[in-house]
Amino acid sequence: MPVTLTYPGVYIEEVPSGVRTITGVATSITAFIGRARRGPTDRPRLVQSFAEFDRVYGGLWVESLMSYAVQQYFLNGGRDALVCRVHNNAAAATLTLPVGFDFVAASEGDWGERLRARVDHDTRPLEPGEGADSLFNLSVKDTATGTVERFLNVSTDPNHRRYVPRVLELESNLVRIAAPGTVPTARPNAHGAAPAGADPLEDNASSTAFNTDGSDGNPLANTDISAAGLEANRQGLWMLEHADLFNLLCIPPLRPDLDVDQTTWDAAAAYAKRRRAMVIVDPPAGWDEPSDITPVALGALVSQGDDLTNAALYFPRIRASDPLRENRLSTFAPSGAIAGIYARTDAQRGVWKAPAGLDASLTGVAELTAVLTDGENGQLNPRGVNCLRAFPVFGRVVWGARTLRGSDQLASEWKYVPVRRTALFIEESLYRGTQWVVFEPNDEPLWAQIRLNVGAFMQNLFRQGAFQGRSPREAYFVKCDAETTTQNDINLGVVNIHVGFAPLKPAEFVVIRIQQMAGQVEA
Repeated sequence: MPVTLTYPGVYIEEVPSGVRTITGVATSITAFIGRARRGPTDRPRLVQSFAEFDRVYGGLWVESLMSYAVQQYFLNGGRDALVCRVHNNAAAATLTLPVGFDFVAASEGDWGERLRARVDHDTRPLEPGEGADSLFNLSVKDTATGTVERFLNVSTDPNHRRYVPRVLELESNLVRIAAPGTVPTARPNAHGAAPAGADPLEDNASSTAFNTDGSDGNPLANTDISAAGLEANRQGLWMLEHADLFNLLCIPPLRPDLDVDQTTWDAAAAYAKRRRAMVIVDPPAGWDEPSDITPVALGALVSQGDDLTNAALYFPRIRASDPLRENRLSTFAPSGAIAGIYARTDAQRGVWKAPAGLDASLTGVAELTAVLTDGENGQLNPRGVNCLRAFPVFGRVVWGARTLRGSDQLASEWKYVPVRRTALFIEESLYRGTQWVVFEPNDEPLWAQIRLNVGAFMQNLFRQGAFQGRSPREAYFVKCDAETTTQNDINLGVVNIHVGFAPLKPAEFVVIRIQQMAGQVEA
């Protein structure tokens, strides 16, 4: 709005330039769904290293194939992992201190049985209005890891700034108040002093161990991931509704003797398509040889539909050393390692580069469960099955970049993983970068701003080498004008933006033609 002109003189107005920079979204945030020894179960948690996963979710666990997948993800170049911990009737360990003070471990699992708590009354002097028996100090130790948490001057008064349920909820990774609304008005009794030289949080007289009522629950079933009733409560697969963005989805085998079934893969593919993400599908344990991968077997693994444009299958499984079994080789599903290669390729070359080839080497993989020949690879590739190959010198590498709609017979425009992922990247970036358009006056000035900002985004991608073409005109177009948005659209409150791009497709087949030259004798 112009300033009100009241006095003779010079007035300065700042005019908006119309530039609203569109920033590309992340491309390799990977969601993992499965069982873990500990950690939150109500929403996903972002971890950025395996050390952080170890601290939050308990690290490697024989019963959790997801933990191995996360390890292989970071080992192969992954950076951001969203972990969704799913359990089947797990329970948290509890502790009741005198005067009825009920504590509970911060998350389900028998890990909580190794917690010990200590209370003392050596608090600061009371302030006006504080009850004489309301303040206390609480110390908690995880004897399995050595982690100690201390909370000084917490209070039983709900109106106090250090009210104990709030403090533990915000600051503790180990313990909670079991029923925050029923905290006794009197503080818990203090423990006695520890003997000289003893650790107060290890001594039975000066601290109290949690009860042995924690439980890891039953092994997971596919219904714990994809049952229809879970979506309404944002549980299982739909725990990811709490996440703002993820790009890759991995569901490792639920237990050593149970693969992910067709119902779960179908639900995952449909959900990933809705969230503009890719699912990395693991081969079943029963696929030992290429001859096992028949059209019937593929149809039994995932339903053949349009949702498979957002899914990619890799074969065979991998074998790697298992730290929990004296570093002997164990067999694992490849999805975690493959997701790490996606992330590594994105960081080095961009999302438009196929995550395959000699650069896509599998780190930490000792061998593959099946050694494929060129002929066997040639049988699987036309069906949309990406092969893992072992080559002399180069080692184990990813040797395929097709979606599950990449079968030659389907002739899909989303045949290749990098083409599909580039489209998803552009869609998500434009979706987030054009929110400002909503409720703006729908006329040529707005259309010009849209063309300016979307065009600048696409031009930046072109300069990075994301598209085919020698010039921007050959590489992409952005159209938003009276042709795309008619008067009827304006009356309906609609603005139409047409964006097109010429994707880079991988050089999947390299043909070299050699012929002899007839000998020519110079005169």
